[in-house]
Amino acid sequence: MSFVIHELFYFGRSLPWIFIDSLGFFKRYKIQSSKVPSLREQWDCAKFVLLSHFTVELPQIWLFHPMAQFCGLSTSIPFPSPWTMTYQIAIFFVMEDTWHYFFHRALHWGPLYKAIHKIHHQYSAPFGLAAEYASPIEVMILGFGTVSSPILWCAFTGNLHILTMYIWIVLRLSQAIDAHSGYEFPWSLHHFLPFWAGADHHDLHHEKFIGNYSSSFRWWDYLLDTEYTPDALKRRRGKNVKAKKTQ
Repeated sequence: MSFVIHELFYFGRSLPWIFIDSLGFFKRYKIQSSKVPSLREQWDCAKFVLLSHFTVELPQIWLFHPMAQFCGLSTSIPFPSPWTMTYQIAIFFVMEDTWHYFFHRALHWGPLYKAIHKIHHQYSAPFGLAAEYASPIEVMILGFGTVSSPILWCAFTGNLHILTMYIWIVLRLSQAIDAHSGYEFPWSLHHFLPFWAGADHHDLHHEKFIGNYSSSFRWWDYLLDTEYTPDALKRRRGKNVKAKKTQ
């Protein structure tokens, strides 16, 4: 069931972006408007991702359940309250984002980039289906942050329901696909939550190949000065000018 949910939602959530790209909807909101993926590119990407899902992600999902149940995962009624699910999923987002930032940043180190992460950067203008287009090693490394966060929570608290896990996976997939969509809208979430990353944050990472390593939030990039935005570049230039004046 977990794998079926993953597949249905991943490809179902990517489908609207395929139509948007192919039919030219919302073209004025396309971040890199001159780089629109062709149907052939979308199809090749889908085949690669599907193979990765069956060979890499399915075993991870298969192993998750006995590990989580050993730690106390509940699969029975009563279901957790909406508040319980909300705060647990919020914690999972923070934990996964931290894992993703440091390991994603490490994958940009020369040898690791060439051996592992370069595949994901095949598309300098990302699109929804490309969210999980990556080396099997990268899928395991970064995917571990998604599944280990609930396991660790369950191990320390003994309080996790399978329904919460399903909703977490759906929301995390939605975030990843939207971040790779290549579209920036006036109603994008980061306009209402300034610390949210979103497509504008991650699209720059694909275009420039540096900075913006976080998955969901902006704070690690901001705190560790790896943010790649016009405002961040302006701040760095200001710091450099100030440093030269004090020398």
